[in-house]
Amino acid sequence: MRVAVVGLGKMGLLHASILNVLPNVQLAALCDKGVIVRRFLKKIFKGIRIVDDLEKLSDLGLDAVYVTTPIASHFLVARTIYLTKIARNLFVEKTLASSYDKAKELCALAHRYGDTNMVGYVRRFAVTFKKAEDLLAQDAIGELISFKAYAYSSDFLGNRTRTPASRGGVLGDLGCHVVDLAIWFFGEFQLRSAKLASLTGDGSEDSAYFRVEKSNGLEGEFDISWCMENYRMPVAGLSISGSKGIIEVNDDKLELELNNGKSSIWYRHDLSDNVFFWLGGPEYFREDECFVRSVIEGDNAEPSFYTASKVDQIIEQIKNRADESE
Repeated sequence: MRVAVVGLGKMGLLHASILNVLPNVQLAALCDKGVIVRRFLKKIFKGIRIVDDLEKLSDLGLDAVYVTTPIASHFLVARTIYLTKIARNLFVEKTLASSYDKAKELCALAHRYGDTNMVGYVRRFAVTFKKAEDLLAQDAIGELISFKAYAYSSDFLGNRTRTPASRGGVLGDLGCHVVDLAIWFFGEFQLRSAKLASLTGDGSEDSAYFRVEKSNGLEGEFDISWCMENYRMPVAGLSISGSKGIIEVNDDKLELELNNGKSSIWYRHDLSDNVFFWLGGPEYFREDECFVRSVIEGDNAEPSFYTASKVDQIIEQIKNRADESE
C-alpha cells in the first residue's frame, strides 16, 4: 500500500512516522510547501520522495493520501486529490472541513471518486473511551438520562492577543473531539442553545457552552475552553447518567458507579493500552492501523467523512445560534 502525507506539521510528522513502520505500507512521498521543512524531511525520511506541490504526487501510483494541512485548506487539498485521481483512499485530520457545506461536498466527492475515507478523531481509539462505548452498548447504566461533556486546555490562558489563525477556534481545534465522542456514544442530536466567548482578543473563539437534546429525551451539555487553569495537556471527558448508574470517563480513566452500590474503575494501563510503535499516544497507532487495514481489505472506516460531517454541522449550528443570541 503506497501512501503519501500532505502537510508536515506536528500531525503530519506523527502520521508519517507511524506509517513508516506499519507492515504492508510503503511511505512513498511527503508533500509540504515549506523550504525549510522539506530540507528537514530529506534528512529524516531518507529514500522517500519529498515534493512541494500536489501535482507532483499524480504519477506515483498512490493508494492513499493523508491530509494533515491546516483545517482551512482541507477542502481544497482533498478536492484536488479526488478530481486529479491522485488516490482513491483519503485520511483527513479533524475537522473534515471549515464549513458544513464544504464537508458535504467532500462527502459527495468521496462517494463519486473514492473508496475508503476517514477523519482523525483519535479519541475513538483511546482505550478508556472504547471501554465506555462498550459499557453503553451493554446497557450497563440502563436507560440514558443525561450527559455532560467537557474539553479543556491551558493553551491560551492569559493570552491577550488573537489566537493563531492556523488553530481556528476552540470548537474546531479542541471541542470537536467531544462532539464526535457524543455522536459516537449517543447518535445525532439537536442543538438547543449555545454561547461563545472571546477571552484572548476581539473576534477570537476561546470558550463554548451549549446544550443539546435527542428525541428520546436524552439531554446533554458541553463546556469547552482552551483558557482553563491547570490543564497543561488537553483533557476531554464525559459524565453520563442512566437509570442504573453513572459513567465518568476521560483520557486516562473510566469509573462506573451503579445505584446498587457496586463500582469499578479502569485506568489506561488496566485496558491493554499497548501498541507495536508508540508515538504521541497509542491511540494514534491504532487509528492509522485501522485506516490501513480498511483500505487493504476494501472496508469502510469510522469515523468516515459522512460521520465527521455531522460534527461540522453541529459546530456551524453552534456558531449561528450564538450569533443570533447576541
